[in-house]
Amino acid sequence: MLRSVILAASRSAQVEKFVGSAPVSRDVVRRFVAGRTTEDALRVTRELADQGLGITLDHLGEDTLNADQANATREEYLSLLAALKAEGLTPAAEVSLKLSALGQAFDEDLAEANARTICAAAADAGTTVTLDMEDHTTTDSTLAILARLRKDYPSTGAVLQAYLRRTEQDCRELATAGSRVRLCKGAYKEPEHVAYQAPLEVDKSYVRCMNVLMAGQGHPMLATHDPRLVAIGQDRAHWFDRSPAEFEFQMLYGIRPEEQRRLVAEGFGVRVYVPYGEQWYGYLMRRLAERPANLMFFARALSSKK
Repeated sequence: MLRSVILAASRSAQVEKFVGSAPVSRDVVRRFVAGRTTEDALRVTRELADQGLGITLDHLGEDTLNADQANATREEYLSLLAALKAEGLTPAAEVSLKLSALGQAFDEDLAEANARTICAAAADAGTTVTLDMEDHTTTDSTLAILARLRKDYPSTGAVLQAYLRRTEQDCRELATAGSRVRLCKGAYKEPEHVAYQAPLEVDKSYVRCMNVLMAGQGHPMLATHDPRLVAIGQDRAHWFDRSPAEFEFQMLYGIRPEEQRRLVAEGFGVRVYVPYGEQWYGYLMRRLAERPANLMFFARALSSKK
């Protein structure tokens, strides 16, 4: 029920105005979102890189409906990559792309062309790109575009979602030499015939998929904040004789930062997913809805007096 209320609030312009302007909540926003501008993204990237963390930057966008919006997103990524190169922040920092923000919903060829341009700029900057995954209706399209991009940019990363019933097989197909695969649980509301619904079943699928990736020849990127899954990841790395350089953990900006630093101190690679941009509100509300701990943090901040 509470999750439904938060997701409904994510579509409210009035709540967005309050969250963005109330002094009591601005610190909460800054915990989860780097800021609105490229300069904000660079500032946070420098801070994280100085702590020995890797970074993947996501320029937030919602509801790209036409070519002008898609091309504007492309240009933002090109500007970001040029700035990362100029600041010497690569290869520590890479970028994450949602193909929907580049036009996938209405013109797959345009989305692929935009992604290819960004991949070229990333290569020139000494870094790479990961293609984010969205709801199940886009999975085949995203993986097909990924395969074509990898012919010229083989380090382009994939994202697979453990709650989809198909993902274990997708892991087998992508666990090849040089293949970077981010494994996450998945955050979209999906029908039962395509996705596991029970949290325990999702966790079991995550471990099965992790085993496939760890046994393969690629570079697994374990995106989880779950302490149990982090511990299992460390165990599987030992079991499959993988050094810390041969896989990494990934976590969201603002969530479990102490754990991120602990893993780095123990020699593990950790990459932080850092969102920024004007369309921060929908992202923030979805993150708050996903974890009760985040909701409680937000509620305490809103009720406190500063």
